[in-house]
Amino acid sequence: MQGFLYQASIYLAAAVIAVPIAARLGLGSVLGYLMAGILIGPALGLVGQETAELQHFAEFGVVMMLFLIGLELEPRALWDMRHRLLGLGGLQVVLTTLVIMAGVMLLGHTWSVGLAVGLIFALSSTAIVLQTLSEKGLMQTKGGRSAFSVLLTQDIAVIPMLALLPLLAMSGGRSRVLEATDPAEPGLIDTPGSHGEAGMSLVAGLPGWGVTLVTLAAVGAIILTGIYLTRPVFRYIHVARLREMYTALALLIVCGISFVMYLVGLSPALGAFLAGVVLANSEFRHELESDIEPFKGLLLGLFFITVGAGINFNLLFGSPFLVLGLALAIIVAKGAVLYLLGRMFELRGRDLWLFTLSLAQAGEFGFVLISFSGQQNVVPGDMTEMLLLIVAMSMMITPLLFIFYDWLSNRMEEAGEALEHDDVDEQARIIIVGIGRFGQVVNRLVRSSGYETVVLDHDLAAIQRMRRFGVKGFFGDPTRPEMLHAAGLKDAKILVAALDDPDAAVRLVTFARREQPDLHIIARARDRTQVFRLFQAGANDIVREMFDSSLRAGRYVLENMGVGEFEAAELQQTFYRHDRHSVRELAALWDPDIPTVENAAYIARARELEEELETMLLSQLEESGDDDRQSA
Repeated sequence: MQGFLYQASIYLAAAVIAVPIAARLGLGSVLGYLMAGILIGPALGLVGQETAELQHFAEFGVVMMLFLIGLELEPRALWDMRHRLLGLGGLQVVLTTLVIMAGVMLLGHTWSVGLAVGLIFALSSTAIVLQTLSEKGLMQTKGGRSAFSVLLTQDIAVIPMLALLPLLAMSGGRSRVLEATDPAEPGLIDTPGSHGEAGMSLVAGLPGWGVTLVTLAAVGAIILTGIYLTRPVFRYIHVARLREMYTALALLIVCGISFVMYLVGLSPALGAFLAGVVLANSEFRHELESDIEPFKGLLLGLFFITVGAGINFNLLFGSPFLVLGLALAIIVAKGAVLYLLGRMFELRGRDLWLFTLSLAQAGEFGFVLISFSGQQNVVPGDMTEMLLLIVAMSMMITPLLFIFYDWLSNRMEEAGEALEHDDVDEQARIIIVGIGRFGQVVNRLVRSSGYETVVLDHDLAAIQRMRRFGVKGFFGDPTRPEMLHAAGLKDAKILVAALDDPDAAVRLVTFARREQPDLHIIARARDRTQVFRLFQAGANDIVREMFDSSLRAGRYVLENMGVGEFEAAELQQTFYRHDRHSVRELAALWDPDIPTVENAAYIARARELEEELETMLLSQLEESGDDDRQSA
């Protein structure tokens, strides 16, 4: 017990110290976990051989992650991805395998060894890539979705790879290039090749057709269970009204599915993903997500710590240039294949580089294939140590590739701003600056009502998207005086400032008010602070993004509490008028150089206005109640 508590304290302390530091430096949590593992393992020697056993346990975090991903994908969405799964993902696995196989053969190995190594390095790190894409908010980009499609294809491809490797069993022979490794030196990274017990299998000893039938039956059982059994079980658990039972059931679902997948020789991660897709339409989906998420995060972090703690630095220091050179060669080779495929599938700019750089490393399933290849005598024993180290090193380099992507992305943004601006050859009395979600609605309403508008935006993609729908817009920096004058600012009657950037919106309003004192300016704002800034800049009407929708929701609350529809609408209008009055009064007291909580005059007036509002609404409710009683 003491030993367990000591080791748990070491791992948790390392994570708590290293991960926040890495995150603050912009390196991401994954690199933080890896550095924590290096610190407590090879650097300080605080942990040892138990990292191999922990890695078996920690890989369950990858299984949970794929289950959660499945919950976010409805079957229809998965079907819509079929072209990328079979096309982009399938080509990536095949071409990367062939390229790396050719490279290994050029180094003097047999074709069977080359093919085995190609299969190992064709896979990327699902755990690192998806975790980092989620942290950086890149999952919903075109490049992020393409990367996810390839990762999903790779996870599925592990199954035929495990079936193919025994057919490549070597008759003998040793490595010619990697002889620098010492076969007597034990590796600290143990691999998860022996998940589960060898004696527990539903397919052992069965003929091929029997294995196929049992496998299909297991997959069918998972699908039927997810469709028909989970809802009654959740309702049964709900009766107990014990929060921990939901967590227990969520863990049971993931553990049970993983165990069934082990019994039939399939990837537990693939089974968990399949179950997640089946449950994506369930009303209990969000409950499952909230229960599994904490376990997933901790286990994934533990997995990365064990990878860092298990790096064989003796082998690395013995041949540092060879190890780093081979790791970089793998990254470059995979990156070249990914870049070409990305262009073939019409990825451009940031999306292309995100796709290329995010998938260029080896993955955690590489540990599985390396171990299995060694057991099947597919690759020589002295080569497996080096392969394990190359996989680990490439995974450690991945966060640096994302940092490189961030740098490229910023450079592309700067280059984008240098694009030649359009010549504005139209003028109208209504100028709309910013054609995002807010500006689009304004423009559609006004143009559909028969009024001409001139649309300006600095987002070239948004302008091009408008043009495909037959709406003309002009690309350029709409805060530039010459562009505004070309759009007809001098004779304009209304300017709509719908820019995303708050500072740019204030600059635009300030300039427009100075140039055209009689111009009516309608501005979009995110919060009250920006409202005050825009009022001081000279805007006439300011619309907060969420204000009107929030008022409507509040009206629905009142109606469902028994207030009549007419009375609720009147209360909504009273609140709206009072808020406009309040904002204008508070804008006069707001000082950008004084924090709001320290502005005594502002706080005092805000309290007075809030009391006035409450009195007005309560009086209005009482009057409507008296009217109802009199009419009755």
